[in-house]
Amino acid sequence: MRRLVSGALSICLAAAAASSGAADLQTVRATLLRIDNAWAHAAAAKDVERTLSFWADDASVVPPGQPAVVGKEAIRRYVTEAFAIPGFSINWKTSDFSVSASGDVAYGMATNTTTFNDPQGKLITEHGRGVTVWRKGPDGKWKCVVDIWNAAPATPPASK
Repeated sequence: MRRLVSGALSICLAAAAASSGAADLQTVRATLLRIDNAWAHAAAAKDVERTLSFWADDASVVPPGQPAVVGKEAIRRYVTEAFAIPGFSINWKTSDFSVSASGDVAYGMATNTTTFNDPQGKLITEHGRGVTVWRKGPDGKWKCVVDIWNAAPATPPASK
């Protein structure tokens, strides 16, 4: 009987630990969605320093068709120049995060919209999709370490 109770207790503890881990990963996902939403708002407001605060010091940003921008100072220059483009605006929405079992690395999938004026002053809108990779630092704070995006595929014309 003692073995049966001990075995049942072990199974219950393992199940509780597994469900606790799942709940913790859900909490991490919710936290990252909240952080990413705050980041999107900072970028929409063109707040350079607040926008920068979401990237790690060693982050890499990989814009479409351009070389990677590596490190906080290079990203600061990139963001400052982008925010200064006439008609520039950006917004994105991350739909979900996948979190590592250890709970310290995650990636998010997003869609984005960027607008800016072309050389003739006409407002251009581009739709894209992106992936961000996040790392939890020793201080417990989440920072984006890789930020890459590209153009979303054009919607094909409807069939006749």
